[in-house]
Amino acid sequence: MSDDDERQLDLDRQMSFGDHLEEFRQRLIYSLIGLVVALVVCMVFGKWIFDFLEYPYIKVMTERGENPDLTVLKPAGGILIYFRVSLYTALILAGPWILYQFWKFIAVGLYPSERRYVHASVPFSGALFIGGALFFVFVVCDKMLQFFFFFNNWIGVKAMITLDNHIKFMTNMMLVFGIGFQTPLVVFVLGKIGLVSLKTFRHYRRHVILGILVFSALFTSPSPVDQFLLAIPMWLLYELGIFLVWYFVERKKLREDDDEEWD
Repeated sequence: MSDDDERQLDLDRQMSFGDHLEEFRQRLIYSLIGLVVALVVCMVFGKWIFDFLEYPYIKVMTERGENPDLTVLKPAGGILIYFRVSLYTALILAGPWILYQFWKFIAVGLYPSERRYVHASVPFSGALFIGGALFFVFVVCDKMLQFFFFFNNWIGVKAMITLDNHIKFMTNMMLVFGIGFQTPLVVFVLGKIGLVSLKTFRHYRRHVILGILVFSALFTSPSPVDQFLLAIPMWLLYELGIFLVWYFVERKKLREDDDEEWD
């Protein structure tokens, strides 16, 4: 670290309590502005978002030769669901910006090198979350719905699915897959800050896989196919996290150790 960086870090850490409150207020305002802008955009394109969320249900029902229409139980049900879907989507879109503001607030207590990793992790986290949500919509959702309808027919039950129920199902599962896809980032951050070593990650690989299977069983349908469609990507992402720890952390330490030996 250069002398200028160290001096800047000392100045940052000498901020008074009032300065920290002002910084927090500023970051909160920026976060709210980003959320409002995203909400306006989502309200404008709300119909497209609705069509996107309804697509898996309509596809499965059409393939089954059944009526794909979704109903609401209240006169204002459509408006309320429209606003809720727009708000959820806005939170997802503004999530990286809100996280960035949060990290900017706590960055005053970090070293410049640590700040660079934090800033890089925010868009990476957002991309992983969106990737997990899209993976559910385009790969998993129709299979999960097919299982539900098959089981309902097997026990002689006809499901009366409302728009509200379907939207809740879609948003909850997109959240689960988005969180599950954060695995490599969590592994890398833990390895980078030295809280967990590469050897520990490898040693407890079987325990982690078991935990992933339990997570998948708890938050997906009882169908083994659906469970593995979440568990397998999470396991592969865990391995990706291990690779990132080796490439960016352990390999660098080995090079530094070799340089010290030569010196």
